[in-house]
Amino acid sequence: MLNVAGIPIEVRRKNIKNLHLYVKPPDGHVLVTAPLSMRDETIERFVRTKADWLTKHVARCQSRPRPETLAYQTGETLMVWGRPYPLLVRQGGKAAMALSGGAAVLTARPGSTAAQREKAVREWYRRMLKAEIERRLPAWEAATGLRATSWQTKAMSTRWGTCNPKTGKLWFNVRLAEKPPECLHYIILHELLHLTERGHNARFYGLMDRYMPGWRERKALLNGKITARSSEE
Repeated sequence: MLNVAGIPIEVRRKNIKNLHLYVKPPDGHVLVTAPLSMRDETIERFVRTKADWLTKHVARCQSRPRPETLAYQTGETLMVWGRPYPLLVRQGGKAAMALSGGAAVLTARPGSTAAQREKAVREWYRRMLKAEIERRLPAWEAATGLRATSWQTKAMSTRWGTCNPKTGKLWFNVRLAEKPPECLHYIILHELLHLTERGHNARFYGLMDRYMPGWRERKALLNGKITARSSEE
């Protein structure tokens, strides 16, 4: 554990080549990942060169309003493809979700817990997201000439999507079903392009501009990066 500018920093050693510094929401937790053989002094020196960046992003993260913790009860609001829907909880048998009459209707067993209701909502998001990916991914594969070997949805806290260039597999955050559809299109293209370009370099951004000139606006709809990241160059 390091302490730079009064900020505690967790250090994790991994089988990687470069240093990476992360500021993670919601509370601004700071993590640095470092190569297995790197000396502590080298890691600390790197972090200290990022002190201004670190202070700014931790403060930004801590100043953001914390998202309301949902109990998944009537009167709360669910976001579905970028639109707010009032939540209506009805007692019934097997858990189910549907949009009806301008509301998001959750059927739940009497006495169900918030965690059980949350699971039902999450799986509903997952089904909607999978259906949309199945519709949209082939079009982006055709446009780019790139093809994923497989893809899957996953609940992730720090990324909207991930790509494994070695296996060709893509992962998509279940929470994308809360965002406007154009955000999903942006993430699909973003992860597909990592099949041919692993890094966020000039070539990668050139490809993004080529296939989706308005990608920056779509990215803005995701409220910026989930996790602030700075790396050793």
